Amino acid sequence: MFNSTTLPQPWWQRLSRYTLRTAGWKLVAHLPPTPKYLIIGAFHTSNWDFPLALLAMGGMGIKPRWIGKDSLFRGLPGRVMRMLGGIPVVRGARQNFVQQIVDLYQRSQSLVITMAPEGTRSKSTHWKTGFYYIARGAGIPIALGFVDYIKKQVGVGDYFTPSDDLQKDMGIIRTFYRNVRGKYPDQHGDIMLQSDLEK
Repeated sequence: MFNSTTLPQPWWQRLSRYTLRTAGWKLVAHLPPTPKYLIIGAFHTSNWDFPLALLAMGGMGIKPRWIGKDSLFRGLPGRVMRMLGGIPVVRGARQNFVQQIVDLYQRSQSLVITMAPEGTRSKSTHWKTGFYYIARGAGIPIALGFVDYIKKQVGVGDYFTPSDDLQKDMGIIRTFYRNVRGKYPDQHGDIMLQSDLEK
């Protein structure tokens, strides 16, 4: 079984919390009471989001896990990618991206993957919904991760288990992120679906 939720080194958790506290950041850790869930992170507007997110994950005792195309995981660089929490996914495979991750969750005793629905630091017109269908397919909660540069808070502020009503669940997400401010608010990606833009 695949098990990669918790960090084995408590010193890293203490160091992460100390670093955030020293830098003036407050860690928020309202995590789902389950060993398997998916964290979405918003808003992604700066390169600083990544180290802050890593410190938050460390401070919460979670081993960072992220998804990358399989070509990044070859040879020695691939070993480094895996050490940093990377999970290879075959792009263009007969088995689609969402199903590959759903299968991984189903094979796992514990697993937390972090995804950025905006997909870019630049302003996006809509969010990608892969995270939603992964959570639905795997039957796991979606945890709402954030970096708020105004309040200087970072972590996970809430979570919910997705229903079969995508629009309703996107409303929950919009409500949570309504008062969150990234480093560059003008670059916030709109919390909309591609289908909304086509109406």
